[in-house]
Parts: sequence; structure tokens; C-alpha cells
Amino acid sequence: MKAEYINPFLESARIVIEQVIMIRPATGQLGVKDVKFIEDYIWIQIGMTGQMSGDIVFGLSEEVALKIISAMMGGFAISEIDEMGSSAISELGNMISGNASTMLFNQGVRVDITPPVVLRSAQAAGFEPKKALTIPLIMDGIGELDIQVLIA
Repeated sequence: MKAEYINPFLESARIVIEQVIMIRPATGQLGVKDVKFIEDYIWIQIGMTGQMSGDIVFGLSEEVALKIISAMMGGFAISEIDEMGSSAISELGNMISGNASTMLFNQGVRVDITPPVVLRSAQAAGFEPKKALTIPLIMDGIGELDIQVLIA
């Protein structure tokens, strides 16, 4: 697994978060770890096909998701993730992945992305634990968003 696979997603996430949430995220430590779905987490899964195939999974706690959704809705206080909130967090993953696929295309790598799937439980994920290249984005006052790249 090559580190350059995650760079377009990292750069795209920084840009999108800064534009949509008005916070400049810091980058955590890049590493390889087992992707394990844990409860009370929101998982945004986006598939990739083409010259790179696999999944991009964005993981964040429900608490962080509520803060992001609130920021995306102009600061309106959110106490639970309803259909509108789920749509908003899904769109965040879609914007990050769409921009990243454009960056990859500009580097000569052709990929297509699937629509995002928001998973709210480990059972719903249907994922077997795999190794992923992962990096957290740390958003001051909000929390962390983990970017996990699972490329075949």
C-alpha cells in the first residue's frame, strides 16, 4: 500500500472541511492499522473502481458527526442524527472523495467513486477487519475524522 494513495484524500479533506466547516484541520500520524468498526461511530464508505480499486472509509464518533452536521447547517444545534443529518455527513464524504478523484485524475490515475454509504453499526458494515492506510484529521473544538484507505 502506497502513502501517495491517501494524499489526495487528505488534501481534499483539508480543503472541503475548511470551506464547509470553517476550520483548518491538523494532520495526525499516518499509519497502517486494522479497520475495526466500533459502535457509536459513523462510517462513510465510498468505493473506488478503475486504476485503483477498494474503499475509502471516513470514521468519526457520533459526537464529532453532530458537531460537523451543526457546522454544515450554519451552526443550528443538532442533538441527534436524523435523515437530514445523515444526508449532510454523507455529502461531506462525497465532496471529499469527488475532489480527491479529480486530483488523482490530474495525476494520471483514473478512478470512479461510488455514492457514499453511511453505516451506523458494525453489523451493517459487513466489513471484515482489514489493514488500511489511515490518517486522522484533527479539528480544533470538534474532534477527529479518520481517513482510511483500503486499496486492493
